[in-house]
Amino acid sequence: MSAFPIEIRDVNPEVNKKLLKDFTGERTGFLQVGPDKWFMPSKFRHEADKYYNMAIRPDDTWVVAFPRSGTTMVQEILWLLSNNLDYESAYRVPQMQRFPFLEFSTFIHEQAKVEFMSQNAMDPKKQAILGMVALPGYEVLGYVPSPRFIKTHLPFSLLPPNLLESGAKVVYIARNPKDVAVSCYHFKRLVQAFGYTGDFASYWDYFEKNQPRSAHSPVSVNGGDTTQPAHIPLSVNPSLYCDLNCFRIRVVVPWAPYWAHINEGWKRRHQPNVLFLFYEDINKVTYLAIRFARLTSHSLAYSSFQTFSFHPPMMLIKDLPGTVRKVAQFLNKSLSEEQVAQMSQHLNIENFRRNPAVNMDFLKEVGLLNSGEQSFIRKGGVGGWTNEFTPELNQRADRWIHEHLKNTDIRFPSTN
Repeated sequence: MSAFPIEIRDVNPEVNKKLLKDFTGERTGFLQVGPDKWFMPSKFRHEADKYYNMAIRPDDTWVVAFPRSGTTMVQEILWLLSNNLDYESAYRVPQMQRFPFLEFSTFIHEQAKVEFMSQNAMDPKKQAILGMVALPGYEVLGYVPSPRFIKTHLPFSLLPPNLLESGAKVVYIARNPKDVAVSCYHFKRLVQAFGYTGDFASYWDYFEKNQPRSAHSPVSVNGGDTTQPAHIPLSVNPSLYCDLNCFRIRVVVPWAPYWAHINEGWKRRHQPNVLFLFYEDINKVTYLAIRFARLTSHSLAYSSFQTFSFHPPMMLIKDLPGTVRKVAQFLNKSLSEEQVAQMSQHLNIENFRRNPAVNMDFLKEVGLLNSGEQSFIRKGGVGGWTNEFTPELNQRADRWIHEHLKNTDIRFPSTN
């Protein structure tokens, strides 16, 4: 059997040309992997077998999710629960170091790496940071002592086949596609390894191209030529629509297709070592009493905590305590109500956004984040998609979502 028994094919050259213009971080081209046509950059061709065959340890803890689905917050919960609520380290040590991102280096093109190194040539510390983030996760994790904490956006079908039988704990997170698309759009504009340059409407055109088609040959429209589609949906850039549809491109957003990814997680939700979470449950608004006096008088784990904002004793906040308890139970950890409240406060979006260890500040220092874009930790809420979708685009998205939900029993929680 091949070291990687899944077919990898190049995206059509004409579409690749368009993609390289819109996603400037990649310099060579893009790939589609397996029957679901998982969309990945060129380096994945040479690294796929390493991810697929990496050794799993029974005390590993994994977070698996489509990008921008709430991984950072769940990673923080998992790491704190497994490290004696060490808030001092959680504020001081970058989360990416505590909880490595398995395939991030795959998106750092070698040519781009050389450019970043050159820009930081006079600063050995920055060069060391660049060298660290450019190392493949499967190499880094080989040296990390147990227990290891691993984040990935790869779908289960591209991960080691024995992952769920190894004893490792796996948390899968799903988030509604509109919020995912908006957050991905801002993230791919922020991170130079992606370098997306277009607007949101064009990004959605890419995001929703999730049709079961071959990715390599032109399609005849109504028996005619291959240059014009029979029908262009509302709000679609006609040129982009033809680029994608005339060459039967299934999906063109890294780690996509979204629905195939979510379905793979959903089908494994009853596995004993899997915890399936909805982002909307984590961020469900509810009334929760917080004893302000107890929190402020408690001996906190790090002095910087005093600079964080605290809410009044009773107000509307996100249902983080419920998620903390659920994850703690999954890990067989016990927490007092005071510890639950303390962790919830640490995870509060205003505090979380000001934590340099989770907000990718070290990537900003070395030039991997574009200035003028929204930060890595954005709003942390539900329903932010309304700021980007026009009424016409929203109707189109609703139709797309409705069509895919017909084929599954997945139902995203109500956010009312």
